[in-house]
Amino acid sequence: MPGPGGTGDRLHTPAEVAEMLQLSVDEVIALVLDARLRGVKVGSPARWRIEAASVEGYLDDQAEEARRMALWRESNAASFPELWGRGEVRGRD
Repeated sequence: MPGPGGTGDRLHTPAEVAEMLQLSVDEVIALVLDARLRGVKVGSPARWRIEAASVEGYLDDQAEEARRMALWRESNAASFPELWGRGEVRGRD
């Protein structure tokens, strides 16, 4: 199903996204309302549809957050740029 603007992005129902992310439908709607997922209401009565690219971006963000937390746990001396992706990265000790 083409997304808004004819980009060809697939739109998913909240139930589909909930299954993909192993969350409840209410949790998926909360992610949309918190702007962590991009969704639109379509039809009458209005029903949520969520962009597939948004789900992929959310998963990428979750993976990056997990990577940073693992790095934090590995080293009490980890540099902040290394953790948060800005500035110079400290060399090996």
